[in-house]
Amino acid sequence: MILYVGNLASTTSEEELRKAFVGFGHVESVKIMKDKFTAQSRGFGFVELPNTMQAQEAITGLNGSELGGNTLTVNEARPKRQRGNGRERRSW
Repeated sequence: MILYVGNLASTTSEEELRKAFVGFGHVESVKIMKDKFTAQSRGFGFVELPNTMQAQEAITGLNGSELGGNTLTVNEARPKRQRGNGRERRSW
């Protein structure tokens, strides 16, 4: 299950985000979204946990918790959407 993680501090690294989730189970992947021009964090990212039960526990345990001085928003990521030009919109 892919989880959306919002309200990340601009200084939060992918490794710090991984460490926050690893207590809930195996973390398949972590991706913090960055601006393509400045390479600065856009303040959100995605964490993939292969086990649905562990992912639900991570949502319950980390939503509203603090990381890097910011209060996290953690929930199930929405499915990819189609853009107006017919191309898929990537969530990564």
